Amino acid sequence: MEPMFNPALHRQRHQFVIDFVKRNKPRKVADLGCGECSLLKKLKFHHEVELLAGVDIDGAKLKKHKHGLAPISTDYLQPTYDQLRIELYQGSVTQHDARLRGFDLVTSIELIEHLTLPDLERFSEVVFGYMNPVAAIISTPNSEYNPLLPGLRGFRHVDHKFEWTRAEFQSWAVKVSLQNGYKVEFTGVGEAPPGQQERVGFCSQIAVFHRLRGRDGYNILFRDDAEDVFSYTLLYSINYPSLHDNNILRRVLVTEVIYWTEKLKRRWREDRTGERDESFEQCQAAEGAESLRSSECGAVMNSIMEHCTRCTAEIQEEEEFESKEEQESCGLQRCVPVPLAVLWTSCPKVGALSGSLCNLRHILMGNPEIQLSQDGSSLLVNLQEQDPEEEDLDDLEDSGYAEARQCPHSAAQEEDWETNV
Repeated sequence: MEPMFNPALHRQRHQFVIDFVKRNKPRKVADLGCGECSLLKKLKFHHEVELLAGVDIDGAKLKKHKHGLAPISTDYLQPTYDQLRIELYQGSVTQHDARLRGFDLVTSIELIEHLTLPDLERFSEVVFGYMNPVAAIISTPNSEYNPLLPGLRGFRHVDHKFEWTRAEFQSWAVKVSLQNGYKVEFTGVGEAPPGQQERVGFCSQIAVFHRLRGRDGYNILFRDDAEDVFSYTLLYSINYPSLHDNNILRRVLVTEVIYWTEKLKRRWREDRTGERDESFEQCQAAEGAESLRSSECGAVMNSIMEHCTRCTAEIQEEEEFESKEEQESCGLQRCVPVPLAVLWTSCPKVGALSGSLCNLRHILMGNPEIQLSQDGSSLLVNLQEQDPEEEDLDDLEDSGYAEARQCPHSAAQEEDWETNV
């Protein structure tokens, strides 16, 4: 049998919430009766949301589906300044819990029809009198639509305690709004066949509640002096990686500096030898990057290379006055200084991540993967070419050669973000 709705009705309900979030940009969202966490899994991709909380009485179901809310690898590899925390609670929507107070948006999708009428009264007091969100979205089946559902006898679900008509739902919602300082609007999802919409309405009816004093105020029924109650059990909580975390910011910035250092060294060797690194070119192509000389990356390299060329010329002039033996002993140790000011102004991402030249210097100082000049003003980059025998020595972990060099790191090392964060 072909589905009656396209998209499916549950998807339409979730999309209604998502559209509301896009328009109103709530920072804190709670889903009551979150079940399999389907709505939460969709809302976690919306950057305006900073806290997602789910509440359900079925703890086993929450434990089963919580893993779908965890960050994925790209969240660790490419963190942004967005902040997101997700919390799952086991508990009844008829009980108070101070951790759910003052949210921007509370949703209750196809939940209230599973409550007895006395529990529904308590639910109304908990949500609108105690939690007191800026807005709330509540959906429930519309019993007037039931005759259009093929094969349906009685309620749509065996656990439903009631199914209201549009008039019954609106009467309850208006009463709750007047009692708690809200206004309410009515709509729905799941349109009836042509010519029957006005007669039967939507398959799922929706009430959208707005607190009268808006985001920055609290109505007079919000009990600030009420004793904090924690009746829910926290089953799961996770903070998504964010550049607001100093440790993550430091890690990403250091990786970016090493990345540009490696590009600089490859460009230097190409210009000296006239040979292109085919493996590196293939990697660039796989990433969708353009040639170093024709892209923005090439412009950055040109800016830094001009400075390095001047520095190298000065070093060569100094070497003319040194003995051959002294040159050999110093050759392994001498690095070209690249001022952090050049790196900061030439590499937009480095500048954006650090915020200021002072911050860049502060973050890089003391990092074992980065070598700075004695006064901390320059990044020291070893651009010298190596003989094949010396390159083989680099591959020996215990050769001791790396310890003899002042610039031991020639490439960005891969990091296991998920393990280290």
